Amino acid sequence: MKPARKPVPPARRDPPMEVERVQTGVRMEKRMVKVLKAVAEYYDMTLGQILEDIVLHAFEGPGANAFMGEAVKRIAEFKKLYGMDYDVHASYRFREKQEG
Repeated sequence: MKPARKPVPPARRDPPMEVERVQTGVRMEKRMVKVLKAVAEYYDMTLGQILEDIVLHAFEGPGANAFMGEAVKRIAEFKKLYGMDYDVHASYRFREKQEG
């Protein structure tokens, strides 16, 4: 059973805003992508929509959270399921695997 979405913020009550989306060739850590895809599926959103939501909240600054309460618990379950066993500061330590 999917959780109820957060209350609709005032911006969502405004008329739709036309945007132009572009395809990107972003490379991300494999386990993180699996968790993001699971979250997108859970909320019946596309991966792009989830990423846009996360980025907009991050750019808003402190106190603007894309996920709260039950969603954070569900994401923790997805992280455990897919072995995403690192914290928010780990990206500074990421290095590409060497082939061979």
